[in-house]
Amino acid sequence: MKSVEIEILLVGLIIVCAMLVKYAFSRAKLPSLAGFILLGFILRVIDAYKPFLSVQMMDIFEFLARLGVIVLLFRVGLESNLSGLLKQLKHASMIWAGNILFSGMLGYLTAYYILGFHFIPSIFIGTALTATSVGISIAAWREAGALNSPNGQLLLDVAEMDDISAVVLMTLLLSILPALHGTADGFPWREAGETAGLVFVKGFIFGMFCILFSKYIEKYVTNLFTQTDQTLNPILMVTAISFIIAAFAGLLGFSVAVGALFAGLIFSRDPNAVKIDASFSALYELFAPFFFIGIGLMINPGSLIDGFLLGMVILVIAVAGKLVGNALPAFLITDWRGTGIISISMIPRAEIALLIMQQGYKTGSWAVPPSVFSAMVFVAMATSLSAPVILGRLLQRWPQNEEGA
Repeated sequence: MKSVEIEILLVGLIIVCAMLVKYAFSRAKLPSLAGFILLGFILRVIDAYKPFLSVQMMDIFEFLARLGVIVLLFRVGLESNLSGLLKQLKHASMIWAGNILFSGMLGYLTAYYILGFHFIPSIFIGTALTATSVGISIAAWREAGALNSPNGQLLLDVAEMDDISAVVLMTLLLSILPALHGTADGFPWREAGETAGLVFVKGFIFGMFCILFSKYIEKYVTNLFTQTDQTLNPILMVTAISFIIAAFAGLLGFSVAVGALFAGLIFSRDPNAVKIDASFSALYELFAPFFFIGIGLMINPGSLIDGFLLGMVILVIAVAGKLVGNALPAFLITDWRGTGIISISMIPRAEIALLIMQQGYKTGSWAVPPSVFSAMVFVAMATSLSAPVILGRLLQRWPQNEEGA
């Protein structure tokens, strides 16, 4: 067989395997991302003993994984409710500030002073631990009929702020990384400040573009393809625009993930665009698994033992950071039951935390060593698998409803 046919065959087989993994995990009521990561790692192990992943094949996986990042972050933005967030901004921002500061600082201090890492890997760990994957917890809230409760809406608002801030922090970190590399005589405040200033200027330009597009162009584009011609699939145009915006962000020096997130936010303000999400699901189901499969492929089998030991320590910090960081301010807003449920809901780390570590790992082992990458993958899988189980039982014991907790 020719190499092209083999590559197409492998992609097809992996898509089938991903579908089977999703089916098996959904039957078990577990997030399928853990299965996708495991699938990627199995491919890595098989290739180590009997090489079959050519350079061209890895390039194909890399491309599909980037598309996976775009659809993942686009959906995060699309499912955000900015108007609802503004209504609860006062309460949500209190919890957000507490959990971001506590989770991030606890992660950094533990990595730097207890685990003994250089400050760059420590910053990556702290930044990744600020993120939250509320999509993991939403399923339990939705199944319990509690998503529209006051605490459910508060959770969504805080998690949206977590997602956006984590992506912004990742952007800043990646921008100043060249200035940080190789520094031994303290933090390079001047170089980092100049770089951060340039990022803010570019961010302002990109943000204004997104605001103007959202306010003056988006509704006309959406109406054009949802009302004028039924033979046109509106989701194709929306997806194409999200790719263009993601590429624009990349050309400005940001990650395409940043552009994809803001593209989702642009369309989230329009109810007609949100309805498109149902037809977007097919593209999401096709490409999103490749991001997690790519994470599994990046795991170095030789780093598993060290990664597991480090992961156990970081897991404790990851759980404690969200529990304490959310509970302290949340207790001022809701009762102790709601505080506990919201805090546990914020524990899972998945796509954005893994994206941050992936970007650092690709930069080099001086930024994210293999053992640290493996440790954070372990943390992501452990929190994503355990938190929904605990949360489901608590929601049954302490039901949430539209009248309040």
